[in-house]
Amino acid sequence: MPLAFYLKGFGLGGGLIIAIGSQNAHVLRMGLRRQHVGLTVLVCIVCEIALISAGVAGMGAVIGGNAALLASARWGGAAFLLWYGLRAWRAALSSDVLVTGADAPACSTRRALTTVLMLTLLNPHVYLDTVILLGSIGGQQPGNGRLWFALGAISAATVWFVALGFGARLLAPLFARPVTWRMLDFVIGVVMFGLAGSLIAGGPM
Repeated sequence: MPLAFYLKGFGLGGGLIIAIGSQNAHVLRMGLRRQHVGLTVLVCIVCEIALISAGVAGMGAVIGGNAALLASARWGGAAFLLWYGLRAWRAALSSDVLVTGADAPACSTRRALTTVLMLTLLNPHVYLDTVILLGSIGGQQPGNGRLWFALGAISAATVWFVALGFGARLLAPLFARPVTWRMLDFVIGVVMFGLAGSLIAGGPM
């Protein structure tokens, strides 16, 4: 059913994107400062659409007709998900707190655009998450499942960036506390371990 593929993409995409990192910190920071929020959110969403679409389309064509690559993607994806889950749980046990820099001086539109592009496209984890991981798993979905999986992952990214950027003022008191990030990272770890288990079991991804 299309909904199952959509929810799978939404869950995996959401689990990968909702984590403390330079891109999310920048979106939240711009939202708190109320500077170029629309531009920052739009650039993040457009980049996610391009990378996820390219990953699902390209990796699906390459992996689908090669049993060895299919097996490599399955076990490689499981290993990466396990590592990601462990990293999330490690973060949950740390004392990291997001520094927003709300008192920083205003920046120009050009600088805001350059900064968000650099934080998005020069981050190797972006390609690891979207093109490789989401692409390899999404590319193995049967029939129209690839499309629905990609739409689910893109929807998760869109919802997250819009909520993070435009809801930053409401989130500021909450995310100023380390315990919030710890709880979020713990949930992310659970999701990643569950997905890794499904891959190891050899079921549909």
